[in-house]
Amino acid sequence: MKLLRIKQVIEITTLSRSTIYRLIAKGEFPKGKNLSSRTVVWDELDIMNWINSADQDG
Repeated sequence: MKLLRIKQVIEITTLSRSTIYRLIAKGEFPKGKNLSSRTVVWDELDIMNWINSADQDG
């Protein structure tokens, strides 16, 4: 399992930070996992699955 920081998620998805967090709030994007009080990471597989499902929907 590869863990991604927000900058990597932004690069992969081409979404802005605010768009990512807006989609998370709407339940439309994978939630990150807290490693500490100031560090959030995403599982790369979750992000890739989200991208693939978005490609199939669009």
